[in-house]
Amino acid sequence: MSQLEAVHQEKIHSTLSRRSVKGDDLAIFTDIYQPDTNMVIWQRSMSEALSLAVRTFVNTSTTKQTILAVTPQDTQQKLYDIFGQTDAVTMISHDISQLVDMFCCLFDQKRVGLRLTILDHAMCPRFHVDRIPCRLVTTYQGIATQWLEHKDVVRSKLGAGNQGHTDENSGLFDHQNKIQHLNTGDVALLKGELWDEHQGAGLVHRSPPLAVGESRLLLTIDFIN
Repeated sequence: MSQLEAVHQEKIHSTLSRRSVKGDDLAIFTDIYQPDTNMVIWQRSMSEALSLAVRTFVNTSTTKQTILAVTPQDTQQKLYDIFGQTDAVTMISHDISQLVDMFCCLFDQKRVGLRLTILDHAMCPRFHVDRIPCRLVTTYQGIATQWLEHKDVVRSKLGAGNQGHTDENSGLFDHQNKIQHLNTGDVALLKGELWDEHQGAGLVHRSPPLAVGESRLLLTIDFIN
C-alpha cells in the first residue's frame, strides 16, 4: 500500500464511530448487535468458590492448552474426559458450559470452538485485530486482556506499520493511559474484522505482559466455520 493510500484508509477509519459498552447484567451482551459497538463487557465478580477452584486447577493441571469443538450439551463431559471429574474441574466446567450456552444462544450456533489455556507468558503480546466475526474472552486467573478504544488507535501502525517499534513507541496510540484492560472474571465479546460491515473497526487488543512466576487461565470461544 502506498503512503497516499495509507493516509486515505486512515481517514476512512477515523470517521467510523465505534464504542465499548459494559454492565453488570448478562443482558448487556445483546448490545453486540448495535452497529456502533465493537466490544461488550459483562462485568462479573467470580465467587470465592470458583476462584478457589481455578487456583487449584492451575496449580495441578499438567495440560496447558485444550482446544475443543463443543456444544452446550457436551461441554462439561468433554472437559471431564481431559481433566478428570474433580471438584475443581466440575465447578470450572459448569461455568464454561454456561458461557458456551450463552454464546450459542446469542449467535444461533449449534457448535463452537473452545480454547482453555494456562499461560505463563503473553500469548499475543502486540496489539492486533482478529480476522473473525466475534470472540468471547474471559480470564479466570491473572491479569486480563488489554485493549484500545477505536478512537484512540492509528490503525496504519498495526502489524508491519509499526516499522519495528514497540506498541508504545510506534505511534499506534498517543499515551500510555489510553490502554484499557479487562478485570479478572469479566466476560467480553470482541468484534473482529469479519463482522458484517465492520472492516477497519475490529477491536484492537493484546495479551498483557506477565511477571515472572505469574499464571493466567484464559478461555476463548469462537465461531466454527
